[in-house]
Amino acid sequence: MKYLITLIVLTSFGCIIYGFNLDPSKEDTAHKFIGGGTVGLFLIAMPLFLIKESRGKKMNDYMLTEENIRKMQGKSTKNTENQQFPKDKK
Repeated sequence: MKYLITLIVLTSFGCIIYGFNLDPSKEDTAHKFIGGGTVGLFLIAMPLFLIKESRGKKMNDYMLTEENIRKMQGKSTKNTENQQFPKDKK
């Protein structure tokens, strides 16, 4: 899967670069290569990469739910030895 995604990305970049380097007389063909490369990157390679990387992960860990907010608020910061806070003056 990793090599397929890499192949699609390199092919897409190659199509885009080739499209920009074509003669101005072949404008329609150049636009097709640039568009095909863009489609390859954003509609094929990116979803495949996201599916590959998110496999086996719990999406609830990345969502901002009430339980996760409580977990974040419950963590206290630890002070190192060289951090001293002044005492309350009355």
